[in-house]
Amino acid sequence: MAEIEKVELAAHRSDIIEDVNNLIEKYRAIFGWDVPDIDENLANRLILNEVRQAIDDIQNE
Repeated sequence: MAEIEKVELAAHRSDIIEDVNNLIEKYRAIFGWDVPDIDENLANRLILNEVRQAIDDIQNE
């Protein structure tokens, strides 16, 4: 990666982390609609695993 791209990525790193956290919270809330006594830690892990899989799929396209 060229230096300017590294600098740009660093400038947006906290935004990316916040976006991923918001995505996990979004889907955990949706899970909660159907599963009132949801195990939040388990739901977070399951959702994060799906996000990782989606990222891998996109990277391999």
